[in-house]
Amino acid sequence: MKATATRSGSLRQAIRIRDHQLTIDEPSDKGGEDSGPSPQEMLAASLAACTAITMEMYAKRKGWDVGDVEVACDYTPAERGCPTRFNLVMRFPDSLSDEQVERLRVIAAKCPVHRTLEGEVMFDERVERVSLAS
Repeated sequence: MKATATRSGSLRQAIRIRDHQLTIDEPSDKGGEDSGPSPQEMLAASLAACTAITMEMYAKRKGWDVGDVEVACDYTPAERGCPTRFNLVMRFPDSLSDEQVERLRVIAAKCPVHRTLEGEVMFDERVERVSLAS
């Protein structure tokens, strides 16, 4: 999986992922143009979307009609001495049984983004110098 960020404004970044383009920026009060979500907001969005997709894929395999599922993610970045906190709220139709809701809750924690965030993370970084076309 690969994403490439290229500056396209003051702090605005044009993001390329496969054949898709996104805009990521910072809010005005942080020096950006607020032309897209911030990188931190995209992290919360990735977790919310992955959680919802994982639950919906599981429900589909089980033959469950879960209707509209909503996942909200609030995210508080780590500060000195405090861990990063993700608060996930999963909303299901009240027609689901307690057993279905509990199973979906357990499956939610198994989404790939959730596992990545709670696992050990390593970074390989390098710098490349290139001549930019004028």
